[in-house]
Amino acid sequence: MHVTRGFTGRPRVHNPGLPPGQYDAGDDWPVLSAEVTPELAPDAWTFRVDGLVAEPRTWTWDEAHALPGSAYEGDIHCVTSWSKFGVRFGGVSLDAFLDVVRPHESATHVVAYSHTGYTTNLPLADLTGGRAWIAWEYDGQPLAPEHGGPARLLVPHLYFWKSAKWIAGLRVLDHDEPGFWERNGYHERGNPWEEQRYTGD
Repeated sequence: MHVTRGFTGRPRVHNPGLPPGQYDAGDDWPVLSAEVTPELAPDAWTFRVDGLVAEPRTWTWDEAHALPGSAYEGDIHCVTSWSKFGVRFGGVSLDAFLDVVRPHESATHVVAYSHTGYTTNLPLADLTGGRAWIAWEYDGQPLAPEHGGPARLLVPHLYFWKSAKWIAGLRVLDHDEPGFWERNGYHERGNPWEEQRYTGD
């Protein structure tokens, strides 16, 4: 298995691994969602990639698990100011899915969407080159529903609202199209090291 390493009121402790304005959540993993946690069984879960691709494709749970496994070990950062260090997610690199569908040369962005209807937009470049995953394990255990299980998008180098819970698919586009939080004042990209929390940051 391939492994990649990769509001407030809390006291700030100097830590070179903390992006500006963040605090170390330690063992806590706050649960923050725009929607009610769905009851979604693994055998009912699917993941689809379509839009500007050569071969649109839908994967079942078993078909996704048949792809080469990959893991992320590193840190995650939430726009609400918490960060977690040394997390480990297991799943499949998004590159494995994109290699199958083959995005067109004109593709620049995607809209990720959840089984609940939640959406978020991302540059395609932020999802390739071993930078993003479809994750269904956390710390060696099945990903809990409140944290996006059975499977979530994982884009750990961006604020965590970009890592859509209960991921259902990606729509590949040749333009940027804001998602749920982006239409409600959040930054279009969400780089924690540049504190891109809100529109205009």
